[in-house]
Amino acid sequence: MALHVKKERRDFIQYSTLGALGLVLAGGVLGAPYLKREEKYLRPPGAVEEDRFLALCIKCGQCLQVCPYHSIHLSDFIQGYGMGTPYINARERACYLCGAVPCVLACPTGALDHHTEKPTDVKMGIAVLEFPELCLALTRTPVPKAAVDKIYTHPHTRAVEEDVLKKLSEFVDKPCTICADMCPLPNAHNAIEMVRADNGAMRPEVKSGCVGCGACEELCPAMTPAIVVKPRLGYEDYYTKEKKS
Repeated sequence: MALHVKKERRDFIQYSTLGALGLVLAGGVLGAPYLKREEKYLRPPGAVEEDRFLALCIKCGQCLQVCPYHSIHLSDFIQGYGMGTPYINARERACYLCGAVPCVLACPTGALDHHTEKPTDVKMGIAVLEFPELCLALTRTPVPKAAVDKIYTHPHTRAVEEDVLKKLSEFVDKPCTICADMCPLPNAHNAIEMVRADNGAMRPEVKSGCVGCGACEELCPAMTPAIVVKPRLGYEDYYTKEKKS
């Protein structure tokens, strides 16, 4: 009797586990298109259209290895679809648009398009002042030292990363212009600049030259970033559509 009970318990656990696993897998297969539709990664510079990118990327991690800013990560199961593919979490560490674009040069398959030869060729996304009520410039709040110290928790083991932090420290206790003045794009005023708002304060205004590198999002001193990058969108996609609606 005891052996029979043990066998039934063992069979129950075995088949229950298999059944649960089957449901998880089925849910993954059926839900993958929806996950993909909802999930938008900020891809490294030069990333081709998403479906083609997923087909071409061999998940080798070469782009990650050559990035001097520790900007690139490989997605895992938590991120959903595209496990093992490279992405950038702008709030954690943005892309700083290296002149030679080494991540593109390192890509062996063309998932990062080799026609992306310089920073102005990059098209990662578009910056948006998503939460103007949090913007320190608009609220006339000086940049607190604690906000800059927070960025020091991001990776900074290389000289280029240390240089970013040194420049950032110069803004402490001053009116915030970080997103405009720390933009790494050459001729950054073509991407973002500070303009006078209706309330007389200054506010960041995104221009058509923005490539969506995410530096403004990473370095924004607000507790929750006031400015964020919308992946895979261009200036026309977001701002022209907004004006029409």
